[in-house]
Amino acid sequence: MELKSRREDAQQESMGILATESQTINAELDKEKRRQQRKEEKRLELEQSFSYRTCKGIKTVMDDYFIDPLLGFIPGIGDFISTPLTLPYLYVALFKVRSLPLVLSVIYNWLIDACVSMIPFVGNFIDFFYKGYKKSYQQIVGYVEDDAEIISEVNGNAVKVAVLIVILAVILYYLYKLATT
Repeated sequence: MELKSRREDAQQESMGILATESQTINAELDKEKRRQQRKEEKRLELEQSFSYRTCKGIKTVMDDYFIDPLLGFIPGIGDFISTPLTLPYLYVALFKVRSLPLVLSVIYNWLIDACVSMIPFVGNFIDFFYKGYKKSYQQIVGYVEDDAEIISEVNGNAVKVAVLIVILAVILYYLYKLATT
């Protein structure tokens, strides 16, 4: 009789533990569902924003239609036009997505593009293959769509990118000095 009672107690205790774990799992699933819902609402809001659509339009015109490298053939004009076009990307990365590593990556992409375009003659041709606006746009989209691979890549490279930005800024300065002398 005592064995049967212990067995029943153990079964009831197991059922209580299972019920508690089930409630915990359900609570966590609900919490994750709400997080995903908030993330989706934020994504939709961002995709409908003027600044995000501007980034997409700039990417399309400058990189997909090859306007960026074509402008590079006009001395002084290409860099004068393309530099301010990076501002919407910086705005989205900093104020909409709120990611410092993403901001650094956008700056890095712009600096690479600027350095390449300042190399006399050859740089304009290389610019046909390096698509800085497209890369920045893809990184922003990756953050918005919660793409773990892109987020991990950008976050993992943040320190390296910060150092490279300083190096590229110095290179850009000397290329500018060379071009203007």
